[in-house]
Amino acid sequence: MDTSRLLRLGELAFPGFVVGLLAGAVAGGLAGLVGQPIGWALVSTLALGIPLGLLGAGYGLLAAFRKVRIGAFAPMALYWLIGFPLARLAHEVLTHLVLAGTPQLPPDPLGFLLYQALISAGFAIGFLWLHERLAPRWWRRVAPRNADAAEVYAAYAAHAKQVYEARQASIQARRRSRERAARR
Repeated sequence: MDTSRLLRLGELAFPGFVVGLLAGAVAGGLAGLVGQPIGWALVSTLALGIPLGLLGAGYGLLAAFRKVRIGAFAPMALYWLIGFPLARLAHEVLTHLVLAGTPQLPPDPLGFLLYQALISAGFAIGFLWLHERLAPRWWRRVAPRNADAAEVYAAYAAHAKQVYEARQASIQARRRSRERAARR
């Protein structure tokens, strides 16, 4: 694969990577907030942020190539049902490796993974919300030099227009219904 193709793919994946990395930064910030040493908070940021960033980049590519429906929660939830527990497992193992010198699984790995799967829906909601706000803006910015970004941005713009028109039609229908009811 040539470097220009890798750069174009990187530009498509970038927003998802940033969202995942931001989630890791939040985890690191919370670790610092509860009194962990700054080094531990930094380890937490990177040990969670990088796996979430890589998974977020993967989701960004799936969205860009329309392997998942734009703006839909169900595919996002399924993606993070698997991805979030794996990222958290990597976080636990890497954190223990860096801080204690040896990698170690959580005491009950299956229970740990199941719990992470349960809370993955909350993460998916936040990821979807932030990705839907950042990615189209980024793709619009790189569209002049990236045909794939231009194409996915056009799809997002068409989707946004469709959602807006459906909402406006619903508002108009409710208004007409209220007017008919008031005339009776």
